[in-house]
Amino acid sequence: MAKNLDIGRAGEAFAKVFLEDGGFEILHQNWRHSHFEIDIIAAKANVLHFVEVKTRSSGIYGPPEENVTRKKLGNLISAGEAYLDLNPHWKMVQYDILSINLNGKSPPEYFFIEDVYL
Repeated sequence: MAKNLDIGRAGEAFAKVFLEDGGFEILHQNWRHSHFEIDIIAAKANVLHFVEVKTRSSGIYGPPEENVTRKKLGNLISAGEAYLDLNPHWKMVQYDILSINLNGKSPPEYFFIEDVYL
């Protein structure tokens, strides 16, 4: 298996724990619709959160959140709209980015960017 897939899976596992520790209820992981995917769909205080998780194992290529392009954010929003079509009872929605740095044996570093928009 490719190293970047292992890093991505580890990041999503860390993200789940981070969000749960922050009071979020994880509703779905890797939710797919058509060709879109949402890494984590979570709820907290009656707000639905669509979370894009980005993980890196070094700082060579910059912080992980810089890898969320306008196109990627647009895809996240499109996927969120598809989810809302299937689950219309949600009235409050946020799109978030959870950036995770895995630096060797050090604890992961998190940067949670809430309520991102184009």
